[in-house]
Amino acid sequence: MESNNPSSISKKANSSYNRSNQPARLSDLGLGKLPPQAPELEEALLGALMLEKEPLANVIELLKPETFYKEAHQKIFQAIQGLFQASQPVDLLTVNNYLKVNGDLEKAGGTSYLAQLTSRVSSTSNVEFHARIIIEQFIKRQLIHVSSEIQRLAYEDTTDVFQILDRMEQELFSIAESNIRKNYESMSDILKKAIDELEKKQKQKSGLTGIPSGFTELDRHTSGWQKQELIIIAARPGMGKTAFVVSACRNAALDFGHAVALFSLEMSSIQLVNRIVSAEAEIEAEKIRKGKLEPHEWQQLHTKIDKLFQAPIYIDDTPALSILELRAKCRRLKAQKNIELIVIDYLQLMTGDTSGKGASGNREQEIAQISRALKQLAKELDVPVIALSQLNRSTETRGGNKKPQLSDLRESGAIEQDADQVMFIYRPEYYGITTDEQGNSIAGMGEIIMAKNRSGSLENVWLKFIGKFTKYCDLDFQPFADGNGNGVFNLSELGDTASQFEQGNSDSVFKGSKMNLPPADFDPLNEPF
Repeated sequence: MESNNPSSISKKANSSYNRSNQPARLSDLGLGKLPPQAPELEEALLGALMLEKEPLANVIELLKPETFYKEAHQKIFQAIQGLFQASQPVDLLTVNNYLKVNGDLEKAGGTSYLAQLTSRVSSTSNVEFHARIIIEQFIKRQLIHVSSEIQRLAYEDTTDVFQILDRMEQELFSIAESNIRKNYESMSDILKKAIDELEKKQKQKSGLTGIPSGFTELDRHTSGWQKQELIIIAARPGMGKTAFVVSACRNAALDFGHAVALFSLEMSSIQLVNRIVSAEAEIEAEKIRKGKLEPHEWQQLHTKIDKLFQAPIYIDDTPALSILELRAKCRRLKAQKNIELIVIDYLQLMTGDTSGKGASGNREQEIAQISRALKQLAKELDVPVIALSQLNRSTETRGGNKKPQLSDLRESGAIEQDADQVMFIYRPEYYGITTDEQGNSIAGMGEIIMAKNRSGSLENVWLKFIGKFTKYCDLDFQPFADGNGNGVFNLSELGDTASQFEQGNSDSVFKGSKMNLPPADFDPLNEPF
């Protein structure tokens, strides 16, 4: 029997070292495992940061105090970081004084230890490389922690397996993101970023700061779909919710090059693509659905849809998609395709917590859970999330023009609370209303009603709805408002715009996406507005 006294262990270690010419790992000796770490590199890095200013500027954004393994090193880097943020010089004396004032000098090893760190540095040329190795060891420690936690949860029968899966993906995603973003930021850092972003916005002549919808007037009021925002687009059936959002997705992807993820819970991916093809090629949707195309229409189709093959649009038509599945799919698409816009068609067809605990059998609570999760998803992935929503039947029973209201949102008031923007799509023609109160024609038109907008004004926008092509497009001009949100059309008040129509010069009038241009046989003077 081998002895387990210290001298035996020492002999075993020396024997292992001599055979392989490498130091024996403690795990090979039956002494367990140590967390991944690189204390020597941590010492060299901290010493270099206190010697020269240039290496500090290169790695200060890569590292955090918790990145270091030893507590003493965490305190030292925290002092270096504090001095850097205060624009104070970083050297042995200033770091020593900072630690002393904050009562951390003893925890950091004392003045003698700080002096040892700087005395051991022979060169500062490899600081960035050392920092990356330290970060790698930190990530490994995080992965070990997460995997241990997941393993513990997996052994518990009371925990829902899909919740474990979602938590694992969320933790892994946060590990990847946390090495780029900070968990917290000081007011000075945030202000600097805000000013930089404001300067960038000022340089943009288009005025768009988010993902464009391709609808000129709508983008003018919203400046595009903004990152981290939840946008709810609601309407009664038959108003063209899907047509509107598919048109917007096409515009964002093709005309502006933004990657879009479209989750269709109602229609199949083929049906959605057929709608895009109908709108792009300007071939009636009914003909495409039946496959009854004339020879010239086949040629027209192939000519106009070539660019669709390169469109960064990713469609998922999984039915009854749960919020857990949606988050997992979106994280993968963000990592693999760098999606910049997420669209869900539509919210009421989603399911909430698969374990049933979150919703407790109450559909209203489940919808509230889904809307909160969508807002969290927008913030987590730093992209705008657009969710279509149904309205209840109260709009049908109301008299008057039957315009939707926030109280009409179906099944949950939490949708209104969580959303940054709530838009309604309203087509008066659907209810047999073809003229406004002033007698102007509003046939073939749809109104985008901005009912809630946390970041801007509540301005309504009129769009042209071309039913046979299942698409929305810009009007040639926006109606004048009479103060009550009703459109007033009077060509005599348009001045130069009206004369451009009469002269046949409409190039300066139509703006935005090419898809928003009317069909070839469209005559603005004869079309009903």
